[in-house]
Amino acid sequence: MSRAETVSVNGTVPAPGTAPVAVVRRPSPLWTFGLLRSELATTLRRWRTLALLGVLAAVPVLVGIAVKIQTQGGRTADHSGQGPAFMTQITNNGLFLVFTALAATLPFFLPMAVGVVAGDAIAGEAGAGTLRYLLVAPAGRTRLLLTKYTTVMAFCVLATLVVAGSALIVGALLFPLGDLTTISGTRISFTEGLGRALLIALVVAASLVGLAALGLFVSTLTNSGIAAMATTVGILITVQILDQIPQLHALRPYLFSHYWLSFADLMRDPVYWDDLVKNLGLQALYAAVFGSAAWARFTTKDISA
Repeated sequence: MSRAETVSVNGTVPAPGTAPVAVVRRPSPLWTFGLLRSELATTLRRWRTLALLGVLAAVPVLVGIAVKIQTQGGRTADHSGQGPAFMTQITNNGLFLVFTALAATLPFFLPMAVGVVAGDAIAGEAGAGTLRYLLVAPAGRTRLLLTKYTTVMAFCVLATLVVAGSALIVGALLFPLGDLTTISGTRISFTEGLGRALLIALVVAASLVGLAALGLFVSTLTNSGIAAMATTVGILITVQILDQIPQLHALRPYLFSHYWLSFADLMRDPVYWDDLVKNLGLQALYAAVFGSAAWARFTTKDISA
């Protein structure tokens, strides 16, 4: 590099005889979007990710076929109260399969998929030896961590929409569509019901934000992607068990999964917002706490090994 080509941080050319100063460039916003696009493409191209999305898409198909078989020959659906919410309403309106599929996948399948992707975000790169090369580019640790978290949140939305979209298609093929009855007993149009289904899907995706931050934090603690994924899923299962123990009633409102099924309140008329607001506030709190912990850990993490 010639003296004319060597520019210091403040943009001045060094005097003759002085040591050259390395060029320091700040990443442009376009470069940042390119990094995010690359991360999204890499995540969605993995066979593991595609397999997770395939399993999620298959759940509504299985539920719809099971309900269809049960109600053939004039038999009615089981009204015993067992099974996911809205199960008994599917035969009257296929749109209820969307709500049922989300209720069936939210306790385990959806968060497990998010936990796998979040747990592998940093630890997978470190284990493969590519993390140091990502940081050689003008990304910076904070920018890279935010990109990873944004990618995980995008996967939350995509996974939820895959479940909802699959359920809507299966519900339209197997059951009638039309006006539907809310939990409160009022009738709403199919268009309004479709809008509420989309809103419910977005609320379900937002309910996974706290787990995504927790998984990202765990991912910064180890260089093994498998260990990070297993730990995140293990924490998920542990929290789900704790949420079912009556003796821990004082602790349960602070568990990230406690208000997950509050999305059903969006099918009331008028909508009950109390638990929905508590759920979104709790997810924001988890995202802030574990996001900050992930940043503190990642910015001091030794990646030279």
